[in-house]
Amino acid sequence: MSSSAPVRTGYHHGDLRNALVRAAAELARAGGPAAVTIRAAARAVGVTPTAAYRHFAGHEALLAAVKERALEELARSMTAALDSLGPLDDPVERGLSRLAALGRGYFTFALAEPGLFRTAFTGGLSALPPLPDLDAAAPFRKLVAEIDNLAEVGYLPERRRPMAEMSAWAAVHGLVMLHLDGPLAAAPPADRELALERTMEVIGEGLGGTVLSERLRDRIRAIVRAH
Repeated sequence: MSSSAPVRTGYHHGDLRNALVRAAAELARAGGPAAVTIRAAARAVGVTPTAAYRHFAGHEALLAAVKERALEELARSMTAALDSLGPLDDPVERGLSRLAALGRGYFTFALAEPGLFRTAFTGGLSALPPLPDLDAAAPFRKLVAEIDNLAEVGYLPERRRPMAEMSAWAAVHGLVMLHLDGPLAAAPPADRELALERTMEVIGEGLGGTVLSERLRDRIRAIVRAH
């Protein structure tokens, strides 16, 4: 679907703003951030651009609202991956399993919804809030919580805790970009799973400063390959 194709998201009186955001999100889903314009969203909803400008000062304001929605969908994918895990008694196994699930949810969303994922990070990572404000982003909060849990149970040494979430995020986000815009774009599904599996293993070993047991490797492998 092109960025000029109708999306038609009917709205109730007084709910035009939300209707415009929904329409713009569908435009982003199909065509990425470049497809998000006031005119295209207004056309999709069936109103004039003038009516849309009463709710958004311009393109950047609408794009910011779509970025927020895209991050919410990313967070839901990560939550769904967490929710798919069964109960685990061992705190280290539980922590590494939850970290692997977050990685799978992030990776799965990016490859399934490249338009929304690119929109969430349009402008590059530098377009995200500064570090003190980044906690407001739900995907980042989830990652920090799991890193904190691994520190609390003693797997992540205190000296390795500072900025550990950034290292984990960089590894998974970098892998995503290699698939979306890099040499892994044409990789078969089996290679994609193997790349994510190895990335999560490296993250787990790096956090703890130890080689993962075969049991933990098998656990991470099973989570990455779950559908």
